[in-house]
Amino acid sequence: MAYNPNQRAADARPGVATPHVDEGLRSYMLQVYNYMGLGLVITGLVAFIVASTPAIYQPIFGSPLKWVVMLAPLGFVMALSFGIQRFSAGTAQLLFWTFAAVMGLSMASIFLVFTGESIARTFFIAAAAFGALSLYGYTTKRDLSAMGTFLMMGLFGLIIAMVVNIFLGSSALQFAISVIGVGIFAGLTAWDTQRIKSMYFMVQGDATATAKSAIMGALALYLDFINLFMFLLQFMGQQRN
Repeated sequence: MAYNPNQRAADARPGVATPHVDEGLRSYMLQVYNYMGLGLVITGLVAFIVASTPAIYQPIFGSPLKWVVMLAPLGFVMALSFGIQRFSAGTAQLLFWTFAAVMGLSMASIFLVFTGESIARTFFIAAAAFGALSLYGYTTKRDLSAMGTFLMMGLFGLIIAMVVNIFLGSSALQFAISVIGVGIFAGLTAWDTQRIKSMYFMVQGDATATAKSAIMGALALYLDFINLFMFLLQFMGQQRN
């Protein structure tokens, strides 16, 4: 078969569908979702085990150590975000699994606050919403980049409001934060999916870059799902007596 020098350029354009690119893209996105899904499984198992073991959660959540546990996931996110170019694909993957486990440790408290039934119900609703939003981001022909910029600005504003409410303790502000949070992370789910899909066309042909991109894509979607779930839980979660 003769080599066509224009083929690679054509394959790299998101709007051009070829069997080779479609198969590669499907494999890439499947890897992203598999990483994300396994990360959620690890998080859920660790959270459940810790919440079910008083010898573990009492020393953590009954002392200032809880702040270390709650802030530790942020350290892993920053390490992956700023160090991904220096890490090997294997190291990045190990950091992602460790992050998922630490995230589970920090989320164990929700099992102490909310009933298991309401957690499960909210999880399945969040999963259904996430699936629909991610499918939209994957299939839409609309460019969501402008929306992504707006949502990131909204996210920074949301974080500021959450910090302020730590000191105010306003239930009305907390309700508004939860409503806005659901909207922001619903939009980010679609935007991130489209962005991750586009990244494939930039790294295809480079196995190492593709593997790293899949891990970072999984991290982005994982965070979108977790935040969507947590904000929905503020509405739907039934607190223990």
